Amino acid sequence: MNQELKPIKHSEAHYAQHEPSNSINEQLLLIEGAGCASCVGKIESALKKVPGVIKAEMNFADRSVSVEGSALSDQLIQAIQNAGYQAKLASNTSATVSLDEKEQEDQLYYRRLLKEMTIALALGIPLMAYGLITGEMSVNTTTERIVWLIIGLLTLGVMIFSGKHFYTGAWQSFKNHSANMDTLIALGTGTAWLYSMVVVFFPEMIPDMARHVYFEATAMIIGLINLGLALELKARGRTSEAIKRLIGLQPKTARVIREGIETDIPIEEVILNDKIRVRPGEKISVDGLVVEGHTSIDESMLTGEPMPVEKSEGDEVVAGTINKTGSILFLATRVGKDTALAQIINMVKRAQNSKPPIGRMADVISAYFVPVIMIIAILSALAWLNFGPEPAVAFAIISATTVLIIACPCALGLATPMSVMVGVGKAAEAGVLIRNGEALQTASKITAMVLDKTGTITWGAPKVTDIVVSGETDETTVLQLAASLESGSEHPLAQAIVDTAKEQQLTLFPVSAFNAIAGHGVEAEVDGKKLLFGNEKLMHTKHIQLGNFVAKAQALAEDAKTPMYFAINGELAAIIAVADPIKDDSIEAIKRLQDNGIRVVMLTGDNRATAKAVAAQVGIKEFHAEVLPEDKSQKVQALQMEGEIVGMTGDGINDAPALAVANVGFAIGTGTDVAIESADITLMRGSLHGLADAIAISKATLKNIKQNLFGAFIYNAAGVPVAAGLLYPFFGLLLSPVIAGAAMAFSSVTVVTNANRLRFFKAKEH
Repeated sequence: MNQELKPIKHSEAHYAQHEPSNSINEQLLLIEGAGCASCVGKIESALKKVPGVIKAEMNFADRSVSVEGSALSDQLIQAIQNAGYQAKLASNTSATVSLDEKEQEDQLYYRRLLKEMTIALALGIPLMAYGLITGEMSVNTTTERIVWLIIGLLTLGVMIFSGKHFYTGAWQSFKNHSANMDTLIALGTGTAWLYSMVVVFFPEMIPDMARHVYFEATAMIIGLINLGLALELKARGRTSEAIKRLIGLQPKTARVIREGIETDIPIEEVILNDKIRVRPGEKISVDGLVVEGHTSIDESMLTGEPMPVEKSEGDEVVAGTINKTGSILFLATRVGKDTALAQIINMVKRAQNSKPPIGRMADVISAYFVPVIMIIAILSALAWLNFGPEPAVAFAIISATTVLIIACPCALGLATPMSVMVGVGKAAEAGVLIRNGEALQTASKITAMVLDKTGTITWGAPKVTDIVVSGETDETTVLQLAASLESGSEHPLAQAIVDTAKEQQLTLFPVSAFNAIAGHGVEAEVDGKKLLFGNEKLMHTKHIQLGNFVAKAQALAEDAKTPMYFAINGELAAIIAVADPIKDDSIEAIKRLQDNGIRVVMLTGDNRATAKAVAAQVGIKEFHAEVLPEDKSQKVQALQMEGEIVGMTGDGINDAPALAVANVGFAIGTGTDVAIESADITLMRGSLHGLADAIAISKATLKNIKQNLFGAFIYNAAGVPVAAGLLYPFFGLLLSPVIAGAAMAFSSVTVVTNANRLRFFKAKEH
């Protein structure tokens, strides 16, 4: 079946970089210096205070922030800098170049982190091994003081080389009267180092039992956290694989015909109305209209539809799809960022950067988390100093440092955006385009799905379904004569007959003595035969005997088909039935929805008899017929009043109000642009299986987010009390700052790894 992909249109203003102050646009900024989830709230808050900013959402997972409004980029960057961070405008180059740049930057950062980790652990591991083997990390003699002074200076070198980013980040936060992950790490490691240096220089001021140095803790914590950041960065890179695959669909060059000469040029140089040659096995370079040739095209990477689609003169082709067999010539109709593929990539990126409601809760908690942890660390130290055993000072420093280190809310900040990025990307691979994080979350809660009939459950185009012949006339002859008779009509039923004849490559005969009989049908002479074609009234008026064909026509009508009688030279020759056929997989897809406990309701403007027949065929018990376009949204609202979370699926302009009012609107991507713009989720192919896939992916993503948030919350909720020394009075256990550093680093890696499990999620085979 030939499916037409429509572009998903977005305002050019969405991607403007430097617009006049009175225009609304969307800008993407890349953030540097954001260390943890608490940074998210500060950056968003700073941006929202800028005049003209309507909306600001930061994605901590890829350190970017999307800003909507009329503010200039310079104002936004200044606001972020005032908040203690660095920012730059996302590259306005092609998506491929932009992604390559980011990958190169990430690779450099990854190598730097590994180098810093190696230097820190090269000092920390031997020191820790020495302490574990000898049990001696104290300062009692002059020799020991000299040795530990040298080691202290080496540790300072590690802090400067391997931990500089933590201390500069903490200083920036301090200057802006805020605190973040860098603050906690800087305070923890800095306190351990300073105390150790006091022990080295002034051992007589410290009780004998407390003359213990913690240089190994400082080096190990910095090394382990850098290792955790490196592993997190590596794992984060995998979340953008869906975007990479989409971008990889775009060919680098196009074979353009200009002034009769065929030339391969870079894709960026293709302009509107260029004629482009595509040979077998090559990718379609830009969107266009076939002007010469016939081929089959693999659109599976965009639509998820495995079967190649036949294309010939007049059909649309879409950038990124693969030409399988023939050679074609097409006219470029959309180039650059206007192609369907470019707009799909932009939609996926924007959705990955958006936040579902569940993620905003984590941001709110993170904003207060760091200050609370600093207070807990101080209270813990005071408790040890006043009530702890000797050496109380050492215990106070260990507990305060451990609390500061273990409590960094990195995992909390990564929990939601990592899952959203993977989930939205996974959906895109299945041909499901999710517009925002809120739609992703709400789709998992849908309890009722409203389906438009025409173009959603059915193909939306009438076709000849049955030719029941009478006497000796064969089906081909009947179709050839009927199509000839109707060739001049613009009526949809007549057009369906003509189209069917053309598909079978039948030659149409000239028509004479044509006469349209209002409310009955038509008569004419074709190929020397007198033909009648119309309803039962026409046959009775012309005294044509119908016999048992009346019952056959009635049976066809009960199957949601429109039967028409065809007579040749005064004798009944056949019944031709025309219908809008149900899509091949609608029945199975609707059953999938019902098996998931979703109430399925069909709406249609068609008559009740047809609606009842279609509903019965696809297994829908609840339907509303003869519904006017303006009443569709009222039907959706009525379901919402019953307490249902309603999804609405449609493809036409008349579905747009209902799509907008539904909790989640699903547009069939083969439908109109208006419907697509009104929807929250777009199904790039016409199959309703996309609905079940979207809901399944939504549920899997939300489950993954909850697992991440639970893990992050439990980690901090359990880790902080243990770090403060809660278990010491009962079991004599006090957590080491080194173990706290390792635990904090690997908690983020755990969250990222769990989010990446979504990449292996597979919806039910269909």
